[in-house]
Amino acid sequence: MTRDDRNRSRANAEDEAGDEIAERERHSGYYPRIADLAEEARHERETFDPPDAPDEERALAYARDGLGDVVALYIEARTAEWDVEFSGRELDLLHRATNDYLSLYTRCHGVEFDTDVTVREVAEIVLKTHNVVDTAQLVTKVPERD
Repeated sequence: MTRDDRNRSRANAEDEAGDEIAERERHSGYYPRIADLAEEARHERETFDPPDAPDEERALAYARDGLGDVVALYIEARTAEWDVEFSGRELDLLHRATNDYLSLYTRCHGVEFDTDVTVREVAEIVLKTHNVVDTAQLVTKVPERD
């Protein structure tokens, strides 16, 4: 290997390391929590075992403890004292987690329904209703109201 080859190799390694650092810096400080929430939501969706009969208690848990945590993080970040700008990746993960939990919520009611709403849309409804379970019902229309 010539000196030029070694220099090029070293420069490429430095560029790759710099790209990794830049990628991490493009995310907000919320990225680790967002990634954990999205991973948990995906795991729940992939391992979901549908109930034989509607399971309201389980649906409430997915709304409260799953969707609620995702929306709470979003609202926390948007109302923080400093300006938080989510990366595209973070928004994608929040979107996926939101829809995974809403899908799980509907499946607990015996309804196969994949939603496509943003975490912002859900957060705005939560701020109006002050209730994440009511929000899940309003967004999905499951269960139907009398």
